[in-house]
Amino acid sequence: MSAPLLELENIHVAYGHTEVVHGISLKLDPGSIVTVIGANGAGKTTLLNATMGIVPSTGAIRYDGKPAPRTLEGRVAQGMCLVPERRELFTTMTVADNLELGGFLRTADQRREALADVFRLFPRLEERRQQIAGTLSGGERQMLALGRALMSRPRLLMLDEPSLGLAPKIVAEILATVSDLRKSGVSILLVEQNARAALEIADYAYLVELGEVKRAGPAAELAADPKLAETYLGGSAE
Repeated sequence: MSAPLLELENIHVAYGHTEVVHGISLKLDPGSIVTVIGANGAGKTTLLNATMGIVPSTGAIRYDGKPAPRTLEGRVAQGMCLVPERRELFTTMTVADNLELGGFLRTADQRREALADVFRLFPRLEERRQQIAGTLSGGERQMLALGRALMSRPRLLMLDEPSLGLAPKIVAEILATVSDLRKSGVSILLVEQNARAALEIADYAYLVELGEVKRAGPAAELAADPKLAETYLGGSAE
């Protein structure tokens, strides 16, 4: 069995005197999709930001068997990438320019190859390559946020609420694409309030409540739990 690509051990995060993540531990194996589910305010986004190095934390973060680089820039250079909940596109720039910025650490040849891969994955982005990002639909903006992240050729892709604000049909399309990414060797840490959709594509899941892991196990096992289904999945498990 291969070693985990990502290991979080006893992670604590506080904003001032208020601690919002209380000793969370988590593992993600290479080529897998791990999801963190839970209600708003559970600490899911904060956990991602700590993993990426955006907010300070205590505890151990190991990446590829070694302590993760101390800085955000160092983690990006090592192949870690976060697509934030707000997508944070450059809305006054074109689709093509947003994508190019995502590959700023790569050589020109690598950027061309990555751009071709992104356009194969999201043909609509190629159709709209000269369109201003701020004029895209919600689904297209999420595609652009994902595409920009993939321009860096990440080994670990972290996604914060990729389904937020999207129509069900678009959510299914985006999550199907996320599921397919593992075929290209990308490992995925998915934070998602739409627990049912997340559990359908994930291998392993962590349920977080008030900054603590309350349940962990194979995604299919959690999806089949009647109590969890009633609370988080909008009804009884089939």
